[in-house]
Amino acid sequence: MGSSPRMTLPTQLVLRAMLQQPSREMYGLEICEAAGLASGTIHPILARFEGLGWLESRWEESNPHEQGRPRRRYYRFTTDGAELARIALAEANARVSRLRGLRSKLAGGSA
Repeated sequence: MGSSPRMTLPTQLVLRAMLQQPSREMYGLEICEAAGLASGTIHPILARFEGLGWLESRWEESNPHEQGRPRRRYYRFTTDGAELARIALAEANARVSRLRGLRSKLAGGSA
């Protein structure tokens, strides 16, 4: 759990979507809609988080034929996952702030 993923914008959007209700299980399509991203974008991100130990997942137990839709895979934060996600987002925001400050200094010149 010591490693942190690269904090791309899609990665941050997935984390923010899941952190809105950190103890709630969400299935892939819910996360897609909440993050405003396509399925092909979020699933590799979710797999990375699961590999890092930030998320755990499970397949729903219902029969897809009875439901009339594919089985859903549900994701939720692990015990430490939500806190690690918050820390990673805070660090990413701090980096952006530092870069904006540096860009502002460079644009305005220094005295």
